[in-house]
Amino acid sequence: MRKILSILYQPYKWLVYFPFLIVSTLVFGTIATILSTLINQKIGSFIGGAVWARLNGYMTPIFVKVIGKEHIDKNQSYVIVANHQSHFDIFVLYGWLGIDFKWVLKQELRKIPGLGIGCEKVGHIFIDRSNPEKAIASINAAKQKIVNGTSVVFFPEGTRRTSGKMGNFKKGAFIFALETGVPILPVTIINTGNILPPHTVNLLPGWAKMIIHKKIDVTGYTTQNIDELMSKARNAILSGLDEYS
Repeated sequence: MRKILSILYQPYKWLVYFPFLIVSTLVFGTIATILSTLINQKIGSFIGGAVWARLNGYMTPIFVKVIGKEHIDKNQSYVIVANHQSHFDIFVLYGWLGIDFKWVLKQELRKIPGLGIGCEKVGHIFIDRSNPEKAIASINAAKQKIVNGTSVVFFPEGTRRTSGKMGNFKKGAFIFALETGVPILPVTIINTGNILPPHTVNLLPGWAKMIIHKKIDVTGYTTQNIDELMSKARNAILSGLDEYS
């Protein structure tokens, strides 16, 4: 059935969806740049990011069910940590999470027309992985942005997983949370790997779920027991995969 659906979907994917993605990225990247410059970054991020993500989600189409939105306080900033299955995780988080946040992005994405300049103007955080000193400087500068309900998103696995199983977490997000005192918000994303598998263009319509868990207060945690904090966040995300997959 998946092969039949894939064959039927090909003309739409190549003739409609991908051209729409390219054009919408250029247009909304420009809008984000203008609004962030003339008004503020939150407006630029919402119109240029959240609306862009939803439109591309609808055009796929994907159907997203959100569970646990009551766990979000829009006046609270968070360090959001999520599992990473697909590029479509970006659409799900940006389009359906419903809060203002900054991405931590690799430096190479700055070169993408529309996307790069738009992300820079709305205040997303670019990291040069080849230069540790610049990477640390970028993270330190980002700490000033995570206030007044603006959060930051990390994929602590570091890369998309082809196996469907969650990988080990890296410490960066958790060190950031400890240094800023901002609580961690674990988020589970389900089924995006079947919509767009990693390292392919085998896009198909589908459904996705996003489970927002209770925040984790970082009070009482230090670099000495950071592994406990990482395990607590990872177990929360795993519980969403186990319960809702």
